Amino acid sequence: MPSKAVKVVSSTVAESDAMLKLDNQLCFALYSTSLAMTKLYKPLLEALGLTYPQYLAMLVLWEEDGLAVSEIGDRLFLDSGTLTPLLKRLEVGGLITRLRAVEDERRVHISLTAAGRKLKAQAEAIPGCIMSATECSLPEGIAIDSEVDLGKIPDAYGIAVRLDVTVPDMDRA
Repeated sequence: MPSKAVKVVSSTVAESDAMLKLDNQLCFALYSTSLAMTKLYKPLLEALGLTYPQYLAMLVLWEEDGLAVSEIGDRLFLDSGTLTPLLKRLEVGGLITRLRAVEDERRVHISLTAAGRKLKAQAEAIPGCIMSATECSLPEGIAIDSEVDLGKIPDAYGIAVRLDVTVPDMDRA
């Protein structure tokens, strides 16, 4: 895949200063929003004995049980080095089992235990708590979901991680 060069726009010093203000950074807005949401989830998830990344993994498994580690990683944008310890903690907690595939021992399938399936019922209150805390009503949430595929927002805004982007020579920019 060919590399895409990042377009460097020339600007005045004042424009450059404005562009470099923290509050003008899309990345910071997304980062701080992510931190705020994680903080909002924390007490709800602590009651279930889960961290936020573990909760995300459980959400994937509640949707489709028996996935391979790589499939869960693809859904969560996590590599196996990050995901494997997380899944091991869920296994130690009795929520999942890990089983190597007979046809390819490098492939590990993750299945919910009875306790993992039971936890889903407890977790069902979490989205409502989050909507209440963010003052987002269920109809608004459904409207957002029906109008926008939230998983495609990064792509729509060109935020998707691209390993093929050429970084401009900052000395010449």
